[in-house]
Amino acid sequence: MTKSEKKLHSRWLGSVRYSDASELQHALHRTDHAYLLLLEHPNVYTLGVRTSLDHVLVDPNEVGAEMVWTDRGGDVTFHGPGQLVGYPILDVPIGPGAVPTFVHRLEKVLIDVLADFSIDAYTDPEYPGVWVDQSAPRKIAAIGVKITKGRSMHGFALNVATDLSMFSHIIPCGISDRGVTSMHAEGVDADIVGVAARVALRMADAWNLVLEHRALNGTVQAGDMTSQTLVTTDVAHVSTQVTDVASSLNRRLIRAGVDTGSGLRIRDRKPEWMKRKVAMGEEYRSLKGLLRRFSLTTVCEEAGCPNIFECWADGTATFMINGERCTRACGFCLVDTSKPLPIDQDEARRVAEAVTEMGLRFAVITAVARDDLLDGGASGFVRTMEAIRSLDPSVGIEVLIPDCKGDVDALESIFSARPDVLNHNIETPLRLQKAVRPSASYARSLSVLARAKGAGLVTKSGIIVGLGEEIDEVFETMADLRAVGVEILTVGQYLRPTSRHAPVMRYYQPEEFERIRDFGSSLGFRHVEAGPMARSSYHARQGSESVEGVLVSLS
Repeated sequence: MTKSEKKLHSRWLGSVRYSDASELQHALHRTDHAYLLLLEHPNVYTLGVRTSLDHVLVDPNEVGAEMVWTDRGGDVTFHGPGQLVGYPILDVPIGPGAVPTFVHRLEKVLIDVLADFSIDAYTDPEYPGVWVDQSAPRKIAAIGVKITKGRSMHGFALNVATDLSMFSHIIPCGISDRGVTSMHAEGVDADIVGVAARVALRMADAWNLVLEHRALNGTVQAGDMTSQTLVTTDVAHVSTQVTDVASSLNRRLIRAGVDTGSGLRIRDRKPEWMKRKVAMGEEYRSLKGLLRRFSLTTVCEEAGCPNIFECWADGTATFMINGERCTRACGFCLVDTSKPLPIDQDEARRVAEAVTEMGLRFAVITAVARDDLLDGGASGFVRTMEAIRSLDPSVGIEVLIPDCKGDVDALESIFSARPDVLNHNIETPLRLQKAVRPSASYARSLSVLARAKGAGLVTKSGIIVGLGEEIDEVFETMADLRAVGVEILTVGQYLRPTSRHAPVMRYYQPEEFERIRDFGSSLGFRHVEAGPMARSSYHARQGSESVEGVLVSLS
């Protein structure tokens, strides 16, 4: 691939916790892809390798901020809402002057972006960053980068509508005699999402890359895009005749560009390839009886999985731990969302005994999200894995985990228990994330998978289709998953559980699942389970067995 053909995968991710963004960019740094992560952080003071703690004037906790040491250059700075943070992960030629040259190119991009918004900015050879007003210099953008192994990390922070008072608690970048400003303070009422899109365009031009820009909720207002075309979803097409906006779910979907009024109705006849035969044979009844005897819950039943008869007839089931009530309300899921009950401490033992009695060689454990628990339910996975292995160490285990609110210690406890496969579903492309699963985060899901891969685990994820995404968005989500090291992927058709859930916008054709399978193979996934009925745990054992070799399966 020549340089001019290489893509810049630009992503406006919205608000992302600093630790999640750091883990994600470290994972992407290990690839050879060109990425630009654009986002905001919750209030955080970041300290570069040359920071003097004398430049931190208050206890960050007292002003509602984190404080984090980083491995970038520079001194202390502030990141917070209204500030556009950019992490370009690009190839940088190794040689004398590589870092200054890269920094100057970033500065030029930001100066050009500010000029697009009628702000005259400049650089000062004695002071890093981008400045306005040479008679009374004020910093509008900070830059702090790290170049290692011929790739860039960290980047820039452009103040769009930042709370400038937060800079008064530090000596920004160690410069005590100059002020800080923002686009809003300079009289430009710019929208941060639009500024992000303009930065993406300028970055692609500066590095001669083909721009592929995707935005959370699909909202992009970047002015006249003449030199390149942003790859985005136009939300203006949404029907003005849509009146069913009573639910917050519908409102979120409409904001994300989904015309819910044109969705399929539950009573509409399904195509032939979406139909499953009900087969309550002896194996099904036997397994149902065993689960009732052990008082266990399966996601097969709770989520209304269409494969339940096939899987149970095969003697396999996905155990759902930590209760059967979820603290989140994803727009596609049937699991109960009433107030959760206390954790059943004996549940792990019963799961282990059921696995043993069933004679399973491979067990799949999942759980509801438990945001009410300090560890997000992580200890339940650890107890269950330990209980299964105490009875039969030879049983393979896949865990399908929630994000545990991104808590590093909670996630590390699961990773340390060494599941054979660590599964965490990203579910939808970036544009639909906040609409369909508002309590989750696209960036956080990628960071969870990146952390698991960094811990040496086999990683897996899943996407559901038919919620209003375009197939190109599915491909880009697959590319993001592969970029953070995911090896096993499931892609299946969304089926609407009730009228209170998100509508099915369309049914994917079997040949489209073949395209998804082929594309996954080209990206290097070890196993892609792509088909109308594919679900997270469908053919899980076959997926785990494929990791030693390349096997792509179509259900």
